[in-house]
Amino acid sequence: MPRPEDEPNETALLPEGLHDTLANDAEYQADIVEKLRQCFASYGYERVVPPLLEFEESLLCGPGKAQSRNMFRVMDPVSMRMMAVRNDMTGQVARIARTRLQNSPRPLRLSYSGTVLRVGGSQLRPEREFQQAGIELIGSDSGEAYVEIILLARDVLGTVGIKNASIDLTMPLLVPAICRGLRLDDKTSKAVRHALNAKDIGELDQLDGDIGVISRQLLLASGAADKAMAIMGKLSLPAEAQEICDELKEVLARLKAVAPELNVTVDPGEYSGFEFQTGIGFSLFVKGVRGELGRGGRYLVEGKEPESKSEPATGFSLYLDSLMRAVPVMTEIKYIYCPYNMTMSDVNKIRLEGYRTICGLEPAKNDTAEAKRLNCQYIWQNDKVIKI
Repeated sequence: MPRPEDEPNETALLPEGLHDTLANDAEYQADIVEKLRQCFASYGYERVVPPLLEFEESLLCGPGKAQSRNMFRVMDPVSMRMMAVRNDMTGQVARIARTRLQNSPRPLRLSYSGTVLRVGGSQLRPEREFQQAGIELIGSDSGEAYVEIILLARDVLGTVGIKNASIDLTMPLLVPAICRGLRLDDKTSKAVRHALNAKDIGELDQLDGDIGVISRQLLLASGAADKAMAIMGKLSLPAEAQEICDELKEVLARLKAVAPELNVTVDPGEYSGFEFQTGIGFSLFVKGVRGELGRGGRYLVEGKEPESKSEPATGFSLYLDSLMRAVPVMTEIKYIYCPYNMTMSDVNKIRLEGYRTICGLEPAKNDTAEAKRLNCQYIWQNDKVIKI
């Protein structure tokens, strides 16, 4: 029985969170990725290309641990070992650094881009498949590494026309350090961390003692960097937590000195998405754009063997689905219809002028009508370009 015309074609349906990127959009995204790559290279970051699938245990090492529940898995029919599709490329770059490039001089600067696939999306990022591009600076735990990474994030966004991004800094280890210093039990510590991450003032109002005062002040500190540091500077914090705040203060002072125009905010209590971070983390946002453009921070590159030495690393990843919502509208592509039997010298000439040629493969009854049918804005007539 024939399928009704208004019934969707089953072969065109895709799983939830997956989509086709067509024609001009696909080309524009490829152009954006290339601009990102060139900016990374200008800072001395060398490109690496890891595979789409790896053995499961490799992807679960180091930064990959936090994403284990969001991985697609498949049995390798050759080795009979479990494999997984990457859902983030940071862990793969870390693996390359600790294995293939273990003898390369540090700090090691690497860049990457590619597709990632996740079991489920989120409210802000419903896409399950998207492109990721980023850089990793491996082998340095200096404050200047943070500065380089953040300035590169600013510059690479500017390269693709995004000038008004804000950088939201977070300290995922701060609240656990405070709770340890105040000798809070695990249940209370988890409740405090969750309430601060969720900005739940009602829950924080139920807390008594020093942790109640500190946690409520940390919630008030969320916002502009100067305001945040002024509030946190008045708090009496345990020594370990104070060291974390002092590190952030130094980084902010350095950023203010070299890039005073940066729009920097601080969220002391946020930790979702920063579970594997071992230092300052940050997110990149643009007002009016759904989802964060990217995320970064410091973490450890760890080997699988117990005796393996860990290395500090700092980097960031950009998410192309969000990034494409923030870049300027693509400029018009100029398609021109070249009638059948047009000379190749003329065709080549107008290609050099920036036009994209759609050549007729056989004579048309009406060249202008054929040009319109093929969605061309221009046509070659009387030895010149004519706008339709």
